[in-house]
Amino acid sequence: MRIKPLESDMPDSKLVDPFGRRITYLRLSVTDRCDFRCTYCMSEDMVFAPRAQILTLEELYAVADAFISLGVKRIRVTGGEPLVRKGLPSLLSRLGAREELDDLAITTNGSQLPTLAPVLREAGVKRLNISLDSLKRERFAELTRRDMLDQVVAGIDAARSAGFDRIKLNSVIQKGRNDDEVLDLVNFAVERGLDISFIEEMPLGNVSSHEREITFCSSDEVRERIEVGHQLIRSSHTTGGPSRYWQVAGSDTQVGFISPHSNNFCGSCNRVRVTAEGKLVLCLGHEGALDLKTLMRRYPGDRERLRQALVDALQLKPEKHEFRTDEQVQVVRFMSMTGG
Repeated sequence: MRIKPLESDMPDSKLVDPFGRRITYLRLSVTDRCDFRCTYCMSEDMVFAPRAQILTLEELYAVADAFISLGVKRIRVTGGEPLVRKGLPSLLSRLGAREELDDLAITTNGSQLPTLAPVLREAGVKRLNISLDSLKRERFAELTRRDMLDQVVAGIDAARSAGFDRIKLNSVIQKGRNDDEVLDLVNFAVERGLDISFIEEMPLGNVSSHEREITFCSSDEVRERIEVGHQLIRSSHTTGGPSRYWQVAGSDTQVGFISPHSNNFCGSCNRVRVTAEGKLVLCLGHEGALDLKTLMRRYPGDRERLRQALVDALQLKPEKHEFRTDEQVQVVRFMSMTGG
């Protein structure tokens, strides 16, 4: 799809929601497919979208281009597992060449990094987030439904060698399932010079492997476990996202806490998501979404129409999510469908 040039790019244009929050961060999902089946993210027998319903690489770039022209400075490429998307390096290279972007990052499960880490770095990716919920092989296989811990660790080490600006581990902690590994995960990060964020599980999609009310582990509880073995110092470090950071004393490791339940971060929300099917999700905790794919395929190459649709859609962004662990799921789509 060719993008029509505009007479004016309106460099002062902004994406601002009704609450005065300026959107400068896009999470762009390139696929709903994944080579894992993490129990909190998807079901074992997931039904994926037909490939014709997934945005093409050219359409994904058109979406990103529209957001960049409207003031977005940071893009994180997500999935599913983004590294299973064929042709992804070509899209990353185009985005990596955009001087307007301050940051191009990827969230991955790490399984493809042993071979792709240097390719991603060469394409212009600056930062990686790598999901890692357990260092125990059997437990890792239980949580991800795949026996691939050794491959993920090899991918982490390959990423370290590739020279990314920053590498961060993401861990979803659940009581009775992996909360006994909090300190081990921090030690793993410190030993390798990595950052790590601990994430409260978000109630997206119906899961059968556990009861979220019982397995919920708050960020405060996680921090208490860490402080058994490490002194944490409040940090001014920020990536522009919802994490609150602490530094492990005597190291360069930053420990982040993403707390959608115990410490609502909606007041400073600066992001939106686009799913692999081209749905603009204004809030992770709400079902509503704008169908960008239909718009782009009805009016191919009409960049101004796409830009205006984004500006208009921002007026519908809700003030906050309403995540709870003790009621029925409010959002039926799985995290893998939304983009991590």
